[in-house]
Amino acid sequence: MLSDWELWACANHVLKTHGENAPLHVAEQIGALALAQDETGIATWKAIAKRVAELMGKDRLTRLQ
Repeated sequence: MLSDWELWACANHVLKTHGENAPLHVAEQIGALALAQDETGIATWKAIAKRVAELMGKDRLTRLQ
């Protein structure tokens, strides 16, 4: 698993790269990893999703899981 700092850096990069579509991008990544049965990857992207939601100013985590 990535460090907290690395997760924040990833979330920031996803948000800068995908803007308003960042949650969709994260959901697509989680979906692809679910199909591949990559539990570690899924956990990582869920952690990134939480941080993306916080950076976007959402009060609650968008249901990407």
